[in-house]
Amino acid sequence: MDIRMGDGVMIAPSVTLTTTGHPVRPAPRVDFGRYSEPIVIEDKVWIGGNVVVLPGVRIGYGSVIGAGSVVSRSIAAMTVALGTPCRVVRHITDEDLTTRTAGSEM
Repeated sequence: MDIRMGDGVMIAPSVTLTTTGHPVRPAPRVDFGRYSEPIVIEDKVWIGGNVVVLPGVRIGYGSVIGAGSVVSRSIAAMTVALGTPCRVVRHITDEDLTTRTAGSEM
């Protein structure tokens, strides 16, 4: 399966994107049962260090994934999500989009 990545995506070091898995039930697992699902990372996503993204996940436009998270379910656009398992902790607001960090003025 494939990994589809949009424009302007930032990925920190030690991120794992895995599109394959195996069944939880022992019998099919013993028979080397595997499955594959794509990962989709939309435009302008920021993924922190040491994040693991599991099969079948879509990370929506402009989202931020916190360092060390395990993303096992899709994440909505314009949200901040983190943890194990990764969960949305807040939405990115219009104020977030206009706020600049110190020293970033041009």
